[in-house]
Amino acid sequence: MKRLVAMVMGISICGSLLSGCGGTDTPKETSSKTASEGTEKAAENTGDTTGNTAGEASEETAGSGEVTSIKLATWDYTSNESTSNAIAAFEAKHPDIKVEVLDIPSTDYNTKLNVMLNGGSELDVYFIKDAPNTYDLYKKGQMLDLTDRIAKDNVDMTGFNGTDQPFNIEGKQYAMPVRTDYYVLYYNKDLFDAAGVAYPTNDMTWAEFEKTAREVASEDVYGAYIHTWQTQVQNLGIQDGAHDTLDYSTGYDFFKPYYEMAVGMQDDGIIQDFGSLQSANIHYSSAFQAGNVAMMPMGTWYVTTLTAAIKAGDTEVTNWGVATMPHPENVEAGYTVGASTPLVINPTSKKQDAAWEFINFLSSDECAGEYAKVGAVPARLNDSVLTEIASLEGMPEGLAEAFKVKSIAADRPIGENVTEVDSVLTEVHGLIMLGEVSIEDGLAEMAERSAEIQK
Repeated sequence: MKRLVAMVMGISICGSLLSGCGGTDTPKETSSKTASEGTEKAAENTGDTTGNTAGEASEETAGSGEVTSIKLATWDYTSNESTSNAIAAFEAKHPDIKVEVLDIPSTDYNTKLNVMLNGGSELDVYFIKDAPNTYDLYKKGQMLDLTDRIAKDNVDMTGFNGTDQPFNIEGKQYAMPVRTDYYVLYYNKDLFDAAGVAYPTNDMTWAEFEKTAREVASEDVYGAYIHTWQTQVQNLGIQDGAHDTLDYSTGYDFFKPYYEMAVGMQDDGIIQDFGSLQSANIHYSSAFQAGNVAMMPMGTWYVTTLTAAIKAGDTEVTNWGVATMPHPENVEAGYTVGASTPLVINPTSKKQDAAWEFINFLSSDECAGEYAKVGAVPARLNDSVLTEIASLEGMPEGLAEAFKVKSIAADRPIGENVTEVDSVLTEVHGLIMLGEVSIEDGLAEMAERSAEIQK
């Protein structure tokens, strides 16, 4: 009988995506106790976030031989080596600028960031954790317009593969993407070998994906795994970049073929049923690592999780591969969906020049190579970066080619009512996958309720 392994965990598609560059160890020393104390004080007093005078230097000291200290808000810093490495590399290149990290627990980040921004904190730079919050920050005037600085420094925005576009609002660029993660296809080579089925390619359509899943499936093997997130189905409809999740005017008909695929595979036992996965709170990593799932669309972040599990002996999967995300019939290979982690300058910062130097470095080609050294995917992708990631211990053959992309559509747009619409899409997605409403009725309900919210 096909196995179902439960693991009570939860990771969102836009989870901790921060990454960084290699350098000195100084930031690690300044980021633990000092940063945590600063964050707690910011939450309590909504004013100065540290008890020291490091933040009193004016912006004019940068480049004058004196040291300028900028304050950065991030989350789970002490457990994120890539972020500390990024800061270390920046400080090594810019010895006249020091970064004071305000380390906030992930679950509290949005709330405490809001307190700091609304309370007049001397915060200079901050990461956006959840993309749907971006428009609210924009409306409240809490994001500095970077357009002129980008033009002055001749920053090449094409290297972001479109991940910069969600943060371009009304023709102005308000954030720079630093890290990104996007969907690829993981597969268990042993299951394909046992079934005598060819491995997935980097140019596979979704119709071919379903056909392959049905061919490799058996009494003890699931042909594929589709997680309970609504993005696992709905992302396929926005993969071509022609639509987004706010586009209710079509009746969300661009979701329909993928719901038909998912529901059909579920009904035939090719994938685990949504209800069982949801009620048992199955984590996607435990499902794939049980060794009886042939294919799984999932984010690039999972490569380091899987390689670590294999190294620790915590998975039945040892012989695996990765391919480019399957694509619709009318879309070329290399189109995928993802989310980025951007950096923003607080408009009230008195050290905007130093803050810009920091953001410009962390989102640069130079820093991209450093992210790759720890297996993190930078927003700037090129062959050198992908080769670096592919060379890391435990990575499967062909990873660099599989990770190549031509376009990364944002899994959620930046705009008003995104959060409210997303809640509706999540709710109705569950009803469709549980069989409580038909696909047609479910899409109609999505469109009707989305229209009501947006109007």
